[in-house]
Amino acid sequence: MSLGNEAPAHLGDVAPETTTLPAAITADTVTRTGADPQSSPTPRVVLVSGVSGAGKTVALRALEDCGFTALDNLPVPFLAPVVAHLIASGHRWVAAAVDVRSGDLSALPAAIAAVTASCGPAPALLFLDARDEVLLARFSETRRAHPLAREGTTLSEAIAAERALLAPYFADAHRIDTSELNSGQLRRWLREWALIATGEPLTLTFQSFGYKHGLPLDADLVFDARCLPNPHYDPQLRPLTGQEAPVQAFLDAQPEAQQMAADLIAFLERWLPHYRAEHRAYLTVAIGCTGGQHRSVYLVERLAAHFRASARVLVRHRALAA
Repeated sequence: MSLGNEAPAHLGDVAPETTTLPAAITADTVTRTGADPQSSPTPRVVLVSGVSGAGKTVALRALEDCGFTALDNLPVPFLAPVVAHLIASGHRWVAAAVDVRSGDLSALPAAIAAVTASCGPAPALLFLDARDEVLLARFSETRRAHPLAREGTTLSEAIAAERALLAPYFADAHRIDTSELNSGQLRRWLREWALIATGEPLTLTFQSFGYKHGLPLDADLVFDARCLPNPHYDPQLRPLTGQEAPVQAFLDAQPEAQQMAADLIAFLERWLPHYRAEHRAYLTVAIGCTGGQHRSVYLVERLAAHFRASARVLVRHRALAA
């Protein structure tokens, strides 16, 4: 089931909501599942944005599950004072949705600077996106109005205008393409991202995908593994994945697979210092094969195992079941 199929219960980010001001925020709004924000010595602030229908409501609920106090539809002028109030009141982790419903976005850089000055580290930026045809289908299913819908404006034009408005402010955000994700996958990915250690400035995400499902929108670097020998043609390996020993043994025995893994490792070791020098917070490396089940999964696991010793690493397998 796609994210769109769960609306309106989960994709509640396409209609205006009532903003909660500081006086109404209490400790009861925080949900914890193992993480304890109260014991965190350093405040953490996450700003969640993205196109309408991409799953911001699911994202906020996932962050609540990680111990964040979550705020939706917060006007930009309230961002810095509300976050400062929450942190001063003992809420060490705060997540706020900031999007086209939030008013004049030109004030957002100053608001982020004010949050950084008053609360410590700069807020982490998260941007959710999906392919246009997926967003159109989700709006059709929910029958909700797009926040930029106007008389004489098509839904496709409203989506394009929304992307154009948000793009200047979230170019450096950690991006997640929710086109082929169900809500369980998105929640798991967000929990992994939110709870990962914070000592390393660059988060390196390795992501497998299937070309038959389309290119992921959130990839910075894309590599094609379809030239490698395909375990799919072995009936015993066909139902397995690149995470399982028989498939790994098959690809371990293929010189082409070993050479590609070595080349990818060498490429990233050569260029990661340059990405760090550019103060990149996130880098997503996507590896694709035909179905996203065997070869790409195998290579992603190989690369993740290699770089975990020197980088903050996340692993995502888009085509595998949640």
